[in-house]
Amino acid sequence: MALYDLARGTTRGLIAVACRPTITGLENVPKEGPFIVAPNHLSFLDSVLIQTIMPRKVAFFAKAEYFTTKGIKGRFMKSFFTGVGSIPVERGEQAASVAALKSLLDILGSGNGVGIYPEGTRSRDGLLYRGRTGVGWLALTTGAPVIPVGLKGTEKLQPAGSNAIKPQHFSMVVGKPIYFDKTGPDHSLPARRAATDAIMDAIAALSGQPRAEGYNQSKSL
Repeated sequence: MALYDLARGTTRGLIAVACRPTITGLENVPKEGPFIVAPNHLSFLDSVLIQTIMPRKVAFFAKAEYFTTKGIKGRFMKSFFTGVGSIPVERGEQAASVAALKSLLDILGSGNGVGIYPEGTRSRDGLLYRGRTGVGWLALTTGAPVIPVGLKGTEKLQPAGSNAIKPQHFSMVVGKPIYFDKTGPDHSLPARRAATDAIMDAIAALSGQPRAEGYNQSKSL
């Protein structure tokens, strides 16, 4: 916990000074028990921002190479991503797939928070894409409340294709919890689809993004 507190506290201070973000709705995060954070996805930095700002720890997937890179840079990345609560996942394994999602069940079962991007990967054109049903599967299987999040302006912090981070104002709106009846893993695909669509509607209302009709086809995490 000490490493987590240090990583989060340091990063939060840097974000507050450099970006002066507008944050609303943190009171909607349950004070105890499991919860699922479901944000839109505009930037590589979105996970770090959410993990830093949320009042409780949120576990997100991160590329495995962030934990296995050699040298000083590798040790720093491993310490940082471990510190903020990231979970390594192999490149090419979709974070929204049932196989990967099963690794989150233990975290929720322990009463903690996890984060998942229903779109699967970041939007490079500003549109909000159709949600993949992994988030619906996770919500129905566990009964954990889903916390929709709307991010605005985070794509300006690190434009697609750039390694440079540019301090910019952004906003994060945390919506009210969405509750689904716990059905276990044997629910139907239509039920999973309906739950996912309800979550995406809530994200759209918070982010204000125009909707895309289809899925985001990028394979990156």
